[in-house]
Amino acid sequence: MCTVCGCNETEEHGHSHDHTHKNGHHHHHYGEGEAGLHIAGMDQKNIVQVEMDILSKNNGYAAENRSFFSKKGILALNLVSSPGSGKTSILETSLTVLKDKISLKVIEGDQQTTQDADRINKTGVQALQVNTGKGCHLDAHMIGHTFDALNIEEDSLLFIENVGNLVCPAAFDLGEYCKVVILSVTEGEDKPLKYPDMFAASDLMLLNKVDLLPHLNFDVEKCINFARQVNPKIQILQTSATSGEGMDKWYSWLKAQMSSVIALKDN
Repeated sequence: MCTVCGCNETEEHGHSHDHTHKNGHHHHHYGEGEAGLHIAGMDQKNIVQVEMDILSKNNGYAAENRSFFSKKGILALNLVSSPGSGKTSILETSLTVLKDKISLKVIEGDQQTTQDADRINKTGVQALQVNTGKGCHLDAHMIGHTFDALNIEEDSLLFIENVGNLVCPAAFDLGEYCKVVILSVTEGEDKPLKYPDMFAASDLMLLNKVDLLPHLNFDVEKCINFARQVNPKIQILQTSATSGEGMDKWYSWLKAQMSSVIALKDN
């Protein structure tokens, strides 16, 4: 949990973080200073309580975000994975294909740099970079602060590319419609068992970089079985942004989710 890994806000900025913006969210300093919750001398009972408080506060912001998305018919997807799984490449390819068919926006989460947002902006789709500093995940508070800058249209698709990490993002609801976990075949088929919370929390798994399978000792069937052992309901698609394999099925899945979100808004 993040109270242990030290990725929460500090009071280094010299003022309280409890003043609000017009959208109802509290102020957040993107990427400024060192993140971290100081817990020296804190016993386990107090650490657990702090964890519960952090998640409870985050869930409140997530509920606000989800209400915003629902009312506007926005399909918000939280893309999660280890670093190097190919999330950004999947996004680049998808945006190029979809940008003339639907309104698209992207939130890019990384600890440092704007490299991924720069890549996305070159597709012609607006991307906003959120740097988390030493933080290892995005949270609902950060997402809420992007709404004014992005000006997300009704009946649109918002991709949230989370920080590369298969641990902490599993616990932090961003208000998304669903999580999509991307697993590269270069990572090993046992990842769903090693990081079960992430795969249990996800609705879809993209088994990515399948064009590399001829060069790897990777058991696809075993990986799929591991994922379904953790989450029997998880949907699984095999994809490659390089070869294009499986991308049409990914686009069909996105279309189906968009239809569901818009139908819920209209009702």
